[in-house]
Amino acid sequence: MDLTLHVWRQKGPNDKGKLNTYKATDISPDMSFLEMLDVVNEGLIHQGIEPIAFDHDCREGICGTCSQVINGDPHGPQAKTTVCQLHMRQFKDGDEIYIEPWRSRAFPVIRDLVVDRGAMDRLVQAGGYVSVSTGGVPDANAILIPKDDAETAMDAAECIGCGACVAACPNGSAMLFVAAKVGQLAKLPQGRTEAASRVCTMTDAMLKEGFGNCSNHYDCEAACPKGISVKFIAQLNREYLMALPKAGKTKA
Repeated sequence: MDLTLHVWRQKGPNDKGKLNTYKATDISPDMSFLEMLDVVNEGLIHQGIEPIAFDHDCREGICGTCSQVINGDPHGPQAKTTVCQLHMRQFKDGDEIYIEPWRSRAFPVIRDLVVDRGAMDRLVQAGGYVSVSTGGVPDANAILIPKDDAETAMDAAECIGCGACVAACPNGSAMLFVAAKVGQLAKLPQGRTEAASRVCTMTDAMLKEGFGNCSNHYDCEAACPKGISVKFIAQLNREYLMALPKAGKTKA
């Protein structure tokens, strides 16, 4: 396959970026998208051109670092797939492909396709955990949890924190990510003790980081590589409203 790539190049967060055009030749349909970029970078290095900077780690679809918008779609055209698991057979010979970084005020560009996703970590640090003492490790069946609750918590726990939901949202909202973390813990007895403080501190942190508000476009669910449902946003809203009296707050 021979392809034409239009890649966002930006030297740093304070520099003005632009799209540069490169040729990708003799690309195997069995390559992953990141492997294709590796091949293109090898060619650029041989030409004395600075290689394209992009983020990656596991290349197994579980770390969430390969944050790229491909032809307008976070993680590319294939549903429920990260960039590292997107294969070139999803494209056709002669295609033109536009590759850009996440676009969000909360995700400043570091270089080229690499963005600072530290805001997601700070949201988790604000309350996405259980800190109460639960004693020693109990037997597997010592704490009985309804099957539906356990499965719902596991569905929420699939979130890898990649930020595709933020990149897809017209408002740059992180509601789906925060809702997944809140929903995961709110369904389990270990997480109920801190449920009220958790939802309040994570919501406050979300606003502080500059993420937008949810206006029910559902683009977040469509872009999520793990298929996290927007039903968790509804649960987040319920948890927040229930927490307001305990936190001594009123609805904004």
